[in-house]
Amino acid sequence: MPGGHDYPGPADALDRYQAAVETASTEAIVKGAKNPYTSRNGHMFSFLSPDGMMALRLSDELGEQFREKYESGPVEQYGSVMRGYVSVPDDLLSNPSDLVPWFEKSWEWIGSLPPKPTKK
Repeated sequence: MPGGHDYPGPADALDRYQAAVETASTEAIVKGAKNPYTSRNGHMFSFLSPDGMMALRLSDELGEQFREKYESGPVEQYGSVMRGYVSVPDDLLSNPSDLVPWFEKSWEWIGSLPPKPTKK
């Protein structure tokens, strides 16, 4: 089953998130039944929160560029700020032609990190 099949949040946000992932020229796929996310080499690099907010993980330099360009705020989950993540404004999530290049930058950057060891 595709990721997000039990997602409790806004259906349109899930559709836009999945469309961005599918449009990007990466091998990323949406995982997670209730909490849609993408990962590479064991590192999560994007996700969709239950309220329909998309977050992207970027390098410090790219994150700063993104926050300045889109006036993006911090990503907070379960009362903690998630370091390295930027919140994707709703209008950007609705505009794949502008979002996909950032998604691809995130994919490339996360691929430069050493793979996370499996817990098996």
